[in-house]
Amino acid sequence: MKLIFEFARIAAFCFAGEVCHLVLPLPIPASVYGLMLLLAALRFGGVKLEQVRTAALFLTGIFPLLFVPAAAGVMDLWADLQAMLVPVLLALIPITILVMTVSGCVTQRLAERKEKKQ
Repeated sequence: MKLIFEFARIAAFCFAGEVCHLVLPLPIPASVYGLMLLLAALRFGGVKLEQVRTAALFLTGIFPLLFVPAAAGVMDLWADLQAMLVPVLLALIPITILVMTVSGCVTQRLAERKEKKQ
C-alpha cells in the first residue's frame, strides 16, 4: 500500500507538470516542470524523501526499459534519419562529451566539498 501512495505522489507532480505546461507559455516539457516541482518540494520540505524513495528507486531501476518505445520509434524513421546521420552524429558526439565532462567535474566538486565538511 505504501508503494501505491509513493507512486501517487510522483504521479501528482507529473500531473502538476502537465498543468504548468498548459498554463505557462514556455517551451519546457511537462516532465521537466514536474521534476522541478518535485525537487522544490523535496528541497523545501513539502515532501520527505522517505515518502517517494521506494517508488523512485524502482523507476530508476527500470529506466533503460522506458527508452525502448522511443528507440522503436527511431527505427520506424530510419530511412529519414539515414540521410541526416552525419550531421546528427557531428552534433551529438561533442555535446555528449561536453555533458559527460561537465557532469564529472560537478560530481568531483560536490564530492570534494562533502569530504571537506567531514
